[in-house]
Amino acid sequence: MKGVIETLLPLLLVPALSFSESSQSSWDDLKQLAAGQQIRIVLNDAKSYEAKFQGVTDEAVVVRLATGDQVFGRHNVLRVSTRGKRHRGRNALIGLAVGAGAGVIIAVASPELGTGKCAQGSCVDAGTISQLGIVGGAVGAGLGAAIPTGAWYDVYRAATKPGK
Repeated sequence: MKGVIETLLPLLLVPALSFSESSQSSWDDLKQLAAGQQIRIVLNDAKSYEAKFQGVTDEAVVVRLATGDQVFGRHNVLRVSTRGKRHRGRNALIGLAVGAGAGVIIAVASPELGTGKCAQGSCVDAGTISQLGIVGGAVGAGLGAAIPTGAWYDVYRAATKPGK
């Protein structure tokens, strides 16, 4: 049984690998980019540039660098990437909720934080719970907003030549 699995597993992976290769190596995928969109272009000599996309033809891509417009021939381009959507607001809201929840849990679990003015002497007052919830929420929101987002995703990757 183990031999059958070892034989079939590579055969099952071949279609997935060939699909991912073809989806990233089509020059026509650059036509989906919008003018002015931030891109990263890497050339065959390993030089890379962050620029604003201007346009693409069948033979070249035009970008705007700080020094002006630049044309890179298709044969010189190794990879073109675009930055994904940033999610700082979403991350801040998640951090707010988690931090506020953690602050409330800490307040409830630590009766010595309260005033001790309870019938049983071991309860926390609502003011302490709300204060720790607010502080925890603020810390969580700050940490959530600080998490880096917006990774680079390849739009085009040149096909590698056999033997390299």
